[in-house]
Amino acid sequence: MTELALADSLSDVLGPKPAEKLAALGVTTVGELLRYTPRRYIRRGLVADHQRPEPGEWLTIVGRITKSDLIQMKSRRGQFLKVKVTDENEVYEASFFNPKFIRHQLRPGARVMMAGTVKYFREQIQLSHPEWMILPDGDPEIDHVVGSKMLTEMYAIEEEVTREHGGAHPLVAMFDREILPMYPATKDVQTWDILGAVRRVLDHCAPIPDALTDAQRRERGLVSTDEAIRKIHLPDSEDDVKVASHRLKFDEALAIQTVLAQRRLEGRSEAAPPCPHVPGGLEDKLRERLPFTLTEGQLAVGEELAEDLALAQPMSRLLQGEVGSGKTLVSLLAMLRVVDNGYQCAILAPTEVLAAQHHRTMKKMLGDLAEGGELTAAEGATRIALLTGSMKTKGRRETLLDVVTGSAGIVIGTHALLEEKVEFFDLGLVVIDEQHRFGVEQRDVLRGKGRDGRIPHFLVMTATPIPRTVAMTAFGDLETSVLRELPRGRQPISTSVVPMGRQNWVDRVWSRANEEIDAGRQVYVVCSRIGDDDAPEPAADDDEKGPKTTSVVEQYEALVAGPFAHRRVEMLHGRLAPEEKNAIMDAFGRGEVDVLVSTTVIEVGVDVPNATTMVIVDAERFGVSQLHQLRGRVGRGQHAGLCLLMTHSKDISQSMQRLRAVAGSNDGFELARVDLEQRREGDLLGSLQSGVNTSLRFLSLLEDVEVIEDARGLAEDVVSEDITLLHHRPLADLVDGILVPQKIAYLDKS
Repeated sequence: MTELALADSLSDVLGPKPAEKLAALGVTTVGELLRYTPRRYIRRGLVADHQRPEPGEWLTIVGRITKSDLIQMKSRRGQFLKVKVTDENEVYEASFFNPKFIRHQLRPGARVMMAGTVKYFREQIQLSHPEWMILPDGDPEIDHVVGSKMLTEMYAIEEEVTREHGGAHPLVAMFDREILPMYPATKDVQTWDILGAVRRVLDHCAPIPDALTDAQRRERGLVSTDEAIRKIHLPDSEDDVKVASHRLKFDEALAIQTVLAQRRLEGRSEAAPPCPHVPGGLEDKLRERLPFTLTEGQLAVGEELAEDLALAQPMSRLLQGEVGSGKTLVSLLAMLRVVDNGYQCAILAPTEVLAAQHHRTMKKMLGDLAEGGELTAAEGATRIALLTGSMKTKGRRETLLDVVTGSAGIVIGTHALLEEKVEFFDLGLVVIDEQHRFGVEQRDVLRGKGRDGRIPHFLVMTATPIPRTVAMTAFGDLETSVLRELPRGRQPISTSVVPMGRQNWVDRVWSRANEEIDAGRQVYVVCSRIGDDDAPEPAADDDEKGPKTTSVVEQYEALVAGPFAHRRVEMLHGRLAPEEKNAIMDAFGRGEVDVLVSTTVIEVGVDVPNATTMVIVDAERFGVSQLHQLRGRVGRGQHAGLCLLMTHSKDISQSMQRLRAVAGSNDGFELARVDLEQRREGDLLGSLQSGVNTSLRFLSLLEDVEVIEDARGLAEDVVSEDITLLHHRPLADLVDGILVPQKIAYLDKS
């Protein structure tokens, strides 16, 4: 066989059938296979890491049987075989039904491989009727393999390949190794299928080109990528795994930072409309009217935005701020500066409720400054337009006309803004609210709506605080501004966790809410789903399914018939007609509704100063940052806020830990770290950038600060001299190999 290249198809290398199986894992080329690295290792039965498998995960174990018992079934006739297997670190239980044949094979002392779906019972890992195989154990008398059909067939296939190509049987050879790699596998694609393919590919693969020079590797104490790939798949020691992981971690950081550096550099070469301060303009007029003083944080961020907007290259800035820190006002002042210079602004919001809320809030803030074209308008006034997908034809046509003629200086909308038929007269600034709800593909659609080839300035806002290393990676093409300080007058919010299993505590929640209403204030009640016909959200913890969740419909009916029978109660959720949703929110804002029973459509942007109490039902179904966002809807007026987290969570559980963290802190940045620490690392970018599959297996976005900063600096140096990577082909290949380009359009290389 000739030397294999990373781009070679596995179908040509392994044959159609094995390649078809691997394609189900998203692995189709030699390079993709070599990047599909082991999840864990077994060292002569000892697991190298201590991470326990998730329920439902397909798990392969290699160990020794310590106990094997036939047990009479209680509910029906017959027996089952319960086998205990240890790998010297963990004990597993496997159960087999109708065990007439296998009970003579699965005896104490036998060395076995088992593969099956993980279940838990009282913290004990269990495999129900797994695939199994007795392994050669240095006994020369063993000349055949005994096991279940799937694994013995697999053994026979490998044996046939061995006879064809020569050498030792791959599985036998593997069991002679000190360290056995275990891959992310499925029932149809076993860890040994992957391992057999990897061995064959590595035997014939040309050395992998390195993105780093010898000097750069020495400076960082790194092995070559080729050595790292070979050691990560076939380590001879734990030190091999360590040095290989260290290099592959750097490669992941370098790949991400390279494309972000490309994007930053592209932005510097693009033209944007410069927007300096216009004395006496709308920006100045609003500042003069404000009934309060801006916080130091708002002033500082405002200056950062002003400096960026004054330049002839597009601003690309991420504004992350605490719930209620005044991001909307800061962004409005920036928009007015752009309008003062003769350009338009667009605000992209994730929901119609939030878009409508922004529209109401900004019109209220501006008053006659937003009544352009009307008799009551102030001098130099502009207009604020609202564009959503559910608008009637006539209103939509009028709004589109205001946008294309430039009559509307500020255009607020949902995804409807992204449609081709929406044309701006001269778009100068785009504000994206709650960026984690959008992918950068949508950001790029708005980039293309500028005039005469100019790119509009971009301000991306989020009330979900992001740790610095995550921001450097997920939003590495943006400069970052942070608002931590809350405006004067914001009231404290006290938060308590309420066990739903105790009826007297539940009753107290509703009586406490009634006390607030008696005092003339209003209450939110939030549920995780709409009604019985929609599936309940999965439990936050896999080991904690809990009782069925309470829907908005059920909670509304129970409250109207019970504790709030004499109150004005309304229900709000995503399936209501937009006019109905807006009417309900308007009524709540005017104080005509005492209790609003809602889904998370009120999570962001909703501002009703008289609402003081937030009751979150089945609070364990929400993430930490989401809970922090929700409770930020109260305490926005003269009175202190109260948030009650009702939960079925057990006292000792991950869910309860999260809820107590929320109850114990009002610092969104601290809570964001708690939230992200409890998620899987591979999900981080995906949760922050819609539709992203980063394939990160080694890099920790929370912990590897120095690695990310080092990779960022190196990427900047390379890209500043060679933005297309034409003279750095190994680095270009590294980017393609790690980032799976077809899945991450947001990194969009030139």
